[in-house]
Amino acid sequence: MTIYQTTGLTGPAPTSIVSVKPLVLSAAPQRGEDLQVRITAPATGINLPIVLFAHGFGSNLDGYAPLVDHWAGHGFVVIQATHLDSKRLNLVADDPRKPHMWRYRVQDMKQILDELEILEAAVPGLTGRVDHSRIVAAGHSFGGQTAGILVGLRVKDPQTGIAEDLSDSRVMASIQLATAGKGGDELTPFAYENLPWLRDQDISQITAPGLVVAGDKDDLPLSTRGPEWTSDPYTLSHGNTSLLTVYGGEHFLGGISGYQSAETTDENPDRVALVQQVTLAYLRHVTGIDEGDWVTAAGVLAESHPLGRLESK
Repeated sequence: MTIYQTTGLTGPAPTSIVSVKPLVLSAAPQRGEDLQVRITAPATGINLPIVLFAHGFGSNLDGYAPLVDHWAGHGFVVIQATHLDSKRLNLVADDPRKPHMWRYRVQDMKQILDELEILEAAVPGLTGRVDHSRIVAAGHSFGGQTAGILVGLRVKDPQTGIAEDLSDSRVMASIQLATAGKGGDELTPFAYENLPWLRDQDISQITAPGLVVAGDKDDLPLSTRGPEWTSDPYTLSHGNTSLLTVYGGEHFLGGISGYQSAETTDENPDRVALVQQVTLAYLRHVTGIDEGDWVTAAGVLAESHPLGRLESK
């Protein structure tokens, strides 16, 4: 057991990890691009749970190393994909797939789940060590919506007007980091016009357990409500949900999107450490590995902590 001095939290010692990319899955004709996947996993251990991670808008399978490496180094197989909105794919402005980006992301995740055995076999030494019955969906920003949809979030398709249930019973819980709140008249004109998949979200349909992480300075140009908007997946869901509020945290929560990433506007190693440790404690709690670190985090962060607050309902 390690005690982290900057946060006062506890956690297990890390182990060595391996990472393999790109693993390529053939895509459906409508997607038009093969699905590029990365797997990062502990070098040893068995019965390893899975974190299915969706990147934020424009990112790719190489992003979020501070979280991915931390989770994998503590016993989780982390699977990432490059979604169609990635800058690496550089779709043209009038690409007909753009209005469906949110849906393709969910399809990507479902394809990964459908082909887990193929992906597992492609990583040397991983076959037979993965527990396919314990899967948590996680994501940052746009990726948080993707993770939310897999556990019940309903999005009204802006073209058909239909809000389908696209959840997946193979996913047991979610972690949504700095993600969108409810839409409607709370969206800014920019968001309403350019991100139509945010116009009508029914967060109340989420009944699975979840952890929401929100920065109290995350003032996105997407909602008129300010930073509290990103707490909606906690306040409006009907699941057994927890909320970590990161004090001073902007959209990248101190730098979770990558080491020394220029896009981070609030670089702070202590904030990153807080998110790392609380999300890991939650993963170990929700997958049944260990309750101790989660109970400790709930106590330490209940009040008067300089970095953040943890609450549950």
